[in-house]
Amino acid sequence: MGTVELPVWLLVLILGFASVTFASHFLFPSVRWFVRRRMERLVLRMNQRLKRPIEPFKLLERQDLIQQLSYDPQVLDAVLHHAREEGLPRNVAFERARRYAREIVPAFSARTYFNVAGRVAKWLSLLMYRVDVSARDEAALQHIPQDATVIFVMNHRSNMDYVLLTWVASSQMTLSYAVGEWARVWPLSGLIRAMGAYFIRRRNLNPLYRKVLERYVQTATQEGVAQAIFPEGRLSLDGRIAPARLGLLSYILSAAKSGGRPVVFVPVGLNYDRVLEDRLLVKAGETGERRFRAGLGGIMIYVARMFWRRLWGKWDGFGQAAVRYGEPVDLSALLKDEPDLSAEAMGHLLMARVGEALPVTPLPLIAAALSSGAMTRAALPAAFSELRARLEARGTRLVLPEAPAEVILEQGLTHLLQRRILEERPEGFLAVKAGLLDYYAASVWQILGDPR
Repeated sequence: MGTVELPVWLLVLILGFASVTFASHFLFPSVRWFVRRRMERLVLRMNQRLKRPIEPFKLLERQDLIQQLSYDPQVLDAVLHHAREEGLPRNVAFERARRYAREIVPAFSARTYFNVAGRVAKWLSLLMYRVDVSARDEAALQHIPQDATVIFVMNHRSNMDYVLLTWVASSQMTLSYAVGEWARVWPLSGLIRAMGAYFIRRRNLNPLYRKVLERYVQTATQEGVAQAIFPEGRLSLDGRIAPARLGLLSYILSAAKSGGRPVVFVPVGLNYDRVLEDRLLVKAGETGERRFRAGLGGIMIYVARMFWRRLWGKWDGFGQAAVRYGEPVDLSALLKDEPDLSAEAMGHLLMARVGEALPVTPLPLIAAALSSGAMTRAALPAAFSELRARLEARGTRLVLPEAPAEVILEQGLTHLLQRRILEERPEGFLAVKAGLLDYYAASVWQILGDPR
């Protein structure tokens, strides 16, 4: 046999191509098969435990979902219309639709959801708060039809809302969140996609993007994917529940009108003694600019510092957090009574139900009592008790410690004084940071129908 001499660079190139070919034809398929088998076994175990099993739609390969969405007949019609309107070649418009699909479609991983996200959500929730979970009608929740698509609609108080509900619901089902552009940063975006969340743009929308998003939401709804949405669209800047934005709700309503699975909305009210972003939110409300400059690194350092203080017994958390499930709303029953139901009417009804479910924790109640007018320490217990009686008469869930009112008030006042929201003077309490005090009181005044 003869000898062939090759330059070193060419030998390295040949070996590189051979390695890639071996990996793509033998190694990668074997690894994917192994990972897929492990995930299927995990899903099987989880489905035996969950009240609502993981839907097959969520387990499809992400690339398959992107293909399915890109070739949806309605999306293809929108592509042709977009090409005509913008004067683009059809293939360019189609690639734009595919890019939108890749941007929206999640990459659900059962292992990430349960082994990572679920455990981290529980750890963070219990690290920061004493958590209370309740329902206005437990029996109604238990009797939601098994074949129905469940959609949680919630008020948006804090980014902690995602964490809290993920943990609370993880024993019964997996949730797919609608997440804004704030989360499209590495490495957070990968984790959020793996949890089954889908991203939504808030700006620079065009009809083609809206159609791709609409068809994804409608397909997920028809396939039974349990979802969690914040109809307000953004965090509340004043502590009140805002009217619903109608984009996602209109997509879901349109899907329900076309038949298929029944849809049941579950209103959820969330409230906190301490909202992590309260200063940022109040400042944004005062300036009119929604620019939250807290970066991911700063947030992680802050959490680590709180954990360290908790570990050494120097910090007992941010007080109470409360999750309250409202009465389910069966969309099929609504459409039977009102076939021409509009998205506006449905959004108004759902936000009213969220408001009815809203619980009250100690600090908002104390803040409301203090914001009733000039208040001395001696007069505060009477104002506190009067507000408490009014809320109880309305059937509001009060998440208060089993302690005398004086003890509850003292704990809340200590918190407000330490944060320098309040200052105590001989003539009474002075709201040094009136915006923050009003922010916490707002949820109570909204429940009582007070416009202040």
